[in-house]
Amino acid sequence: MLIASLIFLITLIFVIWQPRGLQIGTTAILGAIVALIFQVVNFDDVLAVTNIVWDATLAFIGIIILSMILDEIGFFEWAALKMAKFSNGNGILMFIYSILLGAFVSALFANDGAALILTPILLAKMRILKLNTKTIVAFLLAGGFISDSASLPFVFSNLTNIVTANYFSIGFVEYFFNMIIPFIVSVITSIVFLWLLLRKDIPKTVDITLLKEPKSVIKNMKLFYFSWFFLGFLLCAYFLGDAYDLPISIFALGGAVIFLIIATISKTVKAKHIIKEAPWQVVWFSIGLYIVVYGLKNAGLTDELSQILQYLATKGDMVAVVGTGFIAAFLSAIMNNMPTVMIMDIALTDISNQALIYANVIGCNLGPKMTPFGSLATLLWLHVLAKKGVKISFWEYSRFGLIITPPVLLIVLLSI
Repeated sequence: MLIASLIFLITLIFVIWQPRGLQIGTTAILGAIVALIFQVVNFDDVLAVTNIVWDATLAFIGIIILSMILDEIGFFEWAALKMAKFSNGNGILMFIYSILLGAFVSALFANDGAALILTPILLAKMRILKLNTKTIVAFLLAGGFISDSASLPFVFSNLTNIVTANYFSIGFVEYFFNMIIPFIVSVITSIVFLWLLLRKDIPKTVDITLLKEPKSVIKNMKLFYFSWFFLGFLLCAYFLGDAYDLPISIFALGGAVIFLIIATISKTVKAKHIIKEAPWQVVWFSIGLYIVVYGLKNAGLTDELSQILQYLATKGDMVAVVGTGFIAAFLSAIMNNMPTVMIMDIALTDISNQALIYANVIGCNLGPKMTPFGSLATLLWLHVLAKKGVKISFWEYSRFGLIITPPVLLIVLLSI
């Protein structure tokens, strides 16, 4: 356990620190190699981990590629400008609409897509509107929080969702109908608490005349209109694929490739640029970090967790759901939600209470917001902001996350 814990801790530190530009996927793979050398895991474990994460990872790549193409078209910038125009200069409405836009993007394009693509667009618009630093940070904190808290409704909305749905053989339709209410509750509750916490920094009025007209940012109007049809068709394909028990990555990655070909033929995007810029490091990060975490499983961590969860299951549904959700949340905040979801899934294997599976997902999606390193989406979000000259300190973020996350998490868990 000591060796496995040290390997995991050092790997996580380097993932967060990224010294001299060392990328997260490279670090995770190096951690996995060290775990193999010290025999914390073996090659059979590597195969087991790959079997667990391959669908989630390929689906994630597909969703991000699709998001990048839409971003090149001007889809997300158009949506951000539309959101601002709808507010009619009302600062409160603009704050609420920006959160709803973040929820929409997170649900359909995954939490990491929201962090990577929507964040720089919103930041650019906030600067054009000449908002002060505190107001910009308030909007960004709200956008960062909703990217994870709204990543609940679809299997593809978060990597943790895909891993869990695959592990427990939960279908796309079944997952959606079980999580649609927690998703709605999460979005509404997030808006309320974000407003209560950040309201002092939200202006009453905003001069939206400084912004462009939404249509002016669209590079190819025909492709833009087609993209709405394509997204609707793709969503229907997910539901149809569920009837035939097909991997979600077939539609996510397959759909992205088809749309990339169409966009390339229309000469709106360059396929080479999209493929080159796609987050391939996430593939190695997923596989590498999960292998490192499997070492903790081999050392007995999941057995200890399983005993705690079995005890909670005897105390009634409410205690079991809330307890499971908060255990997943605190572990995610400390050790990142990617490894946490797999450890918790394994620990829940022999517990015949499906509500706890969804409580784990909710805990792993919302809990990471308590710390800057709790989720890959937050790490990406902070990285994007740092490149744009916005620095949010560890303590500033943690103070915000620790205040808002527990009450939102509790209410969402109770909605199960």
